[in-house]
Amino acid sequence: MNSATQELSLQGGAGVVEALLDVPADNPVRGTAVIAHPHPLFGGTMHNKVVQTLARAFVQCGWRAVRFNFRGVGASVGVYDEGRGEAEDMLDVIAQVAPSGSLALAGFSFGAFVTGHALQQLGADRAPDKIVLVGTAASRFAVAPIAPELHERTLVLHGEQDDTVPLASVMDWARPQSLPVTVIPGVEHFFHGQLPLLKSLAVRHLLAPVQA
Repeated sequence: MNSATQELSLQGGAGVVEALLDVPADNPVRGTAVIAHPHPLFGGTMHNKVVQTLARAFVQCGWRAVRFNFRGVGASVGVYDEGRGEAEDMLDVIAQVAPSGSLALAGFSFGAFVTGHALQQLGADRAPDKIVLVGTAASRFAVAPIAPELHERTLVLHGEQDDTVPLASVMDWARPQSLPVTVIPGVEHFFHGQLPLLKSLAVRHLLAPVQA
């Protein structure tokens, strides 16, 4: 993302997990955010523009931002595992980069699906302060529900014109939970031309007080 970005080599269930760390220039740091990328079989990596934009938003708001490659992507060891192993990867990353302190999670597309399942496995004792889900892949995967007590801490963003994950599928996922979805008019899946707006909405969410 910039010259200050640090390369990390972490350990996952399948072997080495490649990751990048960005740290705010100003202290104190609020906590650590872990961000998951889109589908590995369709070119998704931690260098994806939406993932980078989310990392910038977190850093601007005082969070350490960790992006990582799922197994089988880049230098990360292993093969695609339909979300199961990828959730394990995310949990392993969290355990190593944020064993304690304030935690935030974010994911884009397939990464949002994986984030939901990682959330379920984390449990109440490690509940994140902030959650950001963008382009949640609800049409392609069974996305886990968000626990009601985390709704106030969760921002779900989706483009009105998303032709990869239709908005209707995300609404079908959110409706039974009464989970709000922020819809950006005229925007498609990858937020082409609208990344500054995506960042602005994420920053606004991240700066809002954490609900008890």
